[in-house]
Amino acid sequence: MLPEFVWDAGVLEGNPFTFPEVKTLLDGVTVGGRKLTDQAQIVNLAESAKRLLALVKAGEFKLSKSVFTELNGIVARNEALEWGLFRGEGQETNYTPNVGLGEAGLFTPIATASGAPVLNQVFDAGVEQLDACPPFERALAFFLFGALQQFFFDGNKRTSRFMMNGVLMSSGIDAISVPAGKAQAFNEKMVRFYQGRDGTEMLQFLISCHPDADQL
Repeated sequence: MLPEFVWDAGVLEGNPFTFPEVKTLLDGVTVGGRKLTDQAQIVNLAESAKRLLALVKAGEFKLSKSVFTELNGIVARNEALEWGLFRGEGQETNYTPNVGLGEAGLFTPIATASGAPVLNQVFDAGVEQLDACPPFERALAFFLFGALQQFFFDGNKRTSRFMMNGVLMSSGIDAISVPAGKAQAFNEKMVRFYQGRDGTEMLQFLISCHPDADQL
């Protein structure tokens, strides 16, 4: 499932690699005519998926900051302003990136600050609340939590989806991959989530993407 999972994730990011090209690249063969940045993003997604699977298999996956930042360090490597740490914990302590919502304008997250004190407080409080939820709910809600709070300069949705799947797989539940054909619906629903901060629609959408959606 790795090529399909990586391709789906790439499409959500607007990556132009086709499914056959993703399979070719993951087989160790370069694809001509594609930008190196697009190729690097696909490679990062594949390596992140492999690392997540290794953590789950070893029983080392946790809904923790250390795992979250480790996965972002792979997902956003050489793509973000800084990667593998919360906004404000590195050299950049002033820039706060907005999330573009198209015609709906911009979503501005918690401001970047030196040491990321507020982001760390929000993360700890959020994880503590989520620990009380059943695994399936905890997993999906963490994705929305990470996407909303924008803990990193880039790769927030990607990293948060990996964390979501880490929770699911660690609990013996199949992972969720948003199909490439549902990318537009995903983006439209995420815009509404950023606007109203009501996760109901997105939670229902994510459930519909699960292999056992009919039972759920």
